[in-house]
Amino acid sequence: MALLKLSSAFLLFATLGLSACGGDDAEVVVPPAAVATPLPAKLVIGHRGASALRPEHTIAAYTKAIEIGADVIEPDLVSTKDGVLVARHENEISGTTNVADKPEFASRKATKNIDGVSITGWFTEDFTLAELKTLRAKERIPANRPENAKFDGQFEIPTFQEVMDLAKAKTKETGRTIGIYPETKHPSYFKSINLPLEKRLVDALHANGYKGKTAPVFIQSFEVANLKEIRSLTDLPIVQLLSGSGQPEDFRLAGDKRSYADIATAAGLKEVALYANGIGPAKDMIIPRDANNNLGTPTGLVKDAHAANLLLHPYTFRPENPFLPANLRKGDVKSLTERGDLAAEITVFLQAGIDGFFTDDPSIGRAALDAYLGKK
Repeated sequence: MALLKLSSAFLLFATLGLSACGGDDAEVVVPPAAVATPLPAKLVIGHRGASALRPEHTIAAYTKAIEIGADVIEPDLVSTKDGVLVARHENEISGTTNVADKPEFASRKATKNIDGVSITGWFTEDFTLAELKTLRAKERIPANRPENAKFDGQFEIPTFQEVMDLAKAKTKETGRTIGIYPETKHPSYFKSINLPLEKRLVDALHANGYKGKTAPVFIQSFEVANLKEIRSLTDLPIVQLLSGSGQPEDFRLAGDKRSYADIATAAGLKEVALYANGIGPAKDMIIPRDANNNLGTPTGLVKDAHAANLLLHPYTFRPENPFLPANLRKGDVKSLTERGDLAAEITVFLQAGIDGFFTDDPSIGRAALDAYLGKK
């Protein structure tokens, strides 16, 4: 199946400073030195960077992920007040920055309805990029990752451009293609406040030389309508994210009763294949936990997705005990910080047929994948 081999054909079409020539349909001429090795058929995806080792969505986290074996780095994207795409998991930033400690921004605290949920805090869309650049990142889950908290206050919020620049620089430095996996966060919400993400994302990718079906990019979203809009703007690879519960926000807003479970059926996946190249399901949708919180019997999702010519990149493989199946925890099994056998969990999913995976510790992911493939 051609799409199952999609990732094995990826080449990088840009170097540092390379931009698209002319309009969206213009051909980008790439000097031979800019062409790196293809992305492998099975991918280690640095989830928010190496977020088990550095505060998430920072250049330090992305750099660490690349250094320890990630093939691809994942920036979640939200918008600033002045329309710049920046890397944050949420547009509410009190949990990942020191904004609450900044008296000059105290008046920006607000309560907003984001995807049907009332949230109080500070939001990226109320700050210019220059203002956000005065903030510093902090660890989101310090109870699980106290070592990461030691880096609090050191790193800026990166722009999407800075993440692309890093991927291109590391591609040139290492000779292996470093892919990017941007996610549009809360696209319906941002469209409702006149800060739509879709065209700005595609324009940024095209302007940086990422064009065509074989570019080392996956554009992802939990919503559907915005991915269809993106498909109308580009032929770059697209991945439909799937949650283990609930429904896409754009479905809720439109009164569409379908859920993620409906999308994950064999019939639903055939519809996804009309606009996307893969799915990014919650890992429990592939192998659910049993009554003892151990890995249970695999579902038919891998088979059904592959039958629809869709790649599968499940999320999220984390090393700390609370995130692992009960029988793969080590040491104090109730510890929030001790690490268990993440490699064993990843291996089970590789045996189930996945095409890549999101992990907070790419070093463990790389070792597990190399062992599975028989590499030394």
